[in-house]
Amino acid sequence: MIKSIIRKDEYRAIYRFLDRVSPLDHDCGAMCGAACCGTGDDRQWEEKMGIYLLPGEDKIHDRRDDWLSWSEESTEDYVFPPSWKGKVFFVKCKDAPRCPREKRPIQCRTFPLAPHFLDEGHLVLIWSTGSVPYECPLIKEGVKLERDFVRATYTVWKHLVRDPLILDLVEWDSIEREKEGSEVILVYDPLRPDLNEYIKGED
Repeated sequence: MIKSIIRKDEYRAIYRFLDRVSPLDHDCGAMCGAACCGTGDDRQWEEKMGIYLLPGEDKIHDRRDDWLSWSEESTEDYVFPPSWKGKVFFVKCKDAPRCPREKRPIQCRTFPLAPHFLDEGHLVLIWSTGSVPYECPLIKEGVKLERDFVRATYTVWKHLVRDPLILDLVEWDSIEREKEGSEVILVYDPLRPDLNEYIKGED
């Protein structure tokens, strides 16, 4: 498996930190039937729906836990940065959306936001642009997110990109969005205090 400089205890601390925040002050899954946790009746996506763990994130998970299914995928078979060489873990919930919330992977916890680099390596948060078989109402309707969630998410990604592999991933995704012409909608930029359209309490 590809190696990370993020230690196991750091991942644990990140999980605990994100346990304290949520996109809304109530369960956002109630708005869409927890669409981001499963495929519903869309069998075409059934095998594809899941998430890649970040490098080293597997260290805080027990593969004997019965709520996740695991597979090892070669980075050569999928679109990953050139620096990602070897195997990565792909996980899927067996009984979505009934998962132990305290064990959710980081990219589940920080959705619907995604890290993105602007020019000269400036990190911001945007609405996720990933190709998925559902519409997230938070993104579609531009719902204002809890300020603590947004800031915690930014703090976490700012820490994670210290790892060269995760840095490469965020840079790669940022470049791919530009190439594909994806609509990049800024949600949070620490240098833009006026950017408050999608954050509660920032008016």
